[in-house]
Amino acid sequence: MDAFQGAARLIGMSDAIWARHAHPLSVWSRMLAAPLIFICLWSPVWIGWYGVGLIGMAILWMWLNPRLTPPPKTGRSWASKGVIGERIFINRKAVPVPEGYKRAALLTSTLSGLFMIGFVIAYIRLEVLAAALAWHGSAVAKYWFVDRMALLAETMQDRHPVYAAWLAGDWSATLDEAGETAESS
Repeated sequence: MDAFQGAARLIGMSDAIWARHAHPLSVWSRMLAAPLIFICLWSPVWIGWYGVGLIGMAILWMWLNPRLTPPPKTGRSWASKGVIGERIFINRKAVPVPEGYKRAALLTSTLSGLFMIGFVIAYIRLEVLAAALAWHGSAVAKYWFVDRMALLAETMQDRHPVYAAWLAGDWSATLDEAGETAESS
């Protein structure tokens, strides 16, 4: 299991939750929440221990968000394709993806991680501007990742019938761990 698969398992991403997360409202509301989460992380510095509750609410939002929307009628929007592509990428051992997408995912995820390290260092030093720049640099790298995953979904739709079904909005189509079409879970 790699970091991408581990993260998906950590937050309990089932087939049904992946389908719900593919709704553009889920994707965009998570992206637009990034500045608010940044503020929540700084709230203990500004208002003391009461801010820990705000951090808890931000974490709860990130977990709840992909569970709140219905599956979209189609997977054709950029946001939906980004989520579908991420799911395809996580399944890359069973259904191989082109090397360029592996490199893009590694590059964008590494950049995002490096920016987050910068955020943590700036946060510890209480350097608000540096922390804000690093936080948003990490977000931009994540958006770049989503964009590459949207392209991956388009590329892979002709390589597996389940991927084409997801893009068409058929969320009952699922894969087993070997990449074979499976019964809906």
